[in-house]
Amino acid sequence: MRKLYGVAPVVVALCAVGLWNYFGAERPIAKRLSQDDRNEKVSVWGYYRYGLVPSTLVVDLRSFTEQAAMVDVLRALLQSAEAHKADRYDRVLLAYKGTPKFQLEGAYFQRLGAEFETQNPVYTMRTLPENVFKLDGSPAYGTWTGGMLGVLNKQMEDLKQFSQEWYLDDALKSGLQPAAAQP
Repeated sequence: MRKLYGVAPVVVALCAVGLWNYFGAERPIAKRLSQDDRNEKVSVWGYYRYGLVPSTLVVDLRSFTEQAAMVDVLRALLQSAEAHKADRYDRVLLAYKGTPKFQLEGAYFQRLGAEFETQNPVYTMRTLPENVFKLDGSPAYGTWTGGMLGVLNKQMEDLKQFSQEWYLDDALKSGLQPAAAQP
């Protein structure tokens, strides 16, 4: 019976951490994504870093169907930001199946969420990569200048590269042939 008393606090603590993550991080994302039928192709989880660091939100792309296009995953990311637009984070990690790949500044993620309903989605998507950072904090992609068509072309190339590095390369290695990877 004494062993049970030693285990009970651990179980209670784990349940408390799980509930805190569910209600604080996951539930807002799940609720928002469920409002759009197009998101049935994509599964995204939200949780705090290590389950314990509330200043860092993890947006974890867990799975997507072969019918999912790159725009479906990006829409789910933007809707996740919308779900947390009132929350302040130092940073937001973008993970694929539990493995962090990139990070966003928390203020930028909050801005994505606040602007979701009003900002042109093409503008948001093409400028996203210049706001993405590697896990060490260095910029993952450049900022382009010059003529409009040249800049747009480079931004769209960066967006495709971002998707490749975030989740498509790993999905292809596992045998999934998503629509997003088709030419």
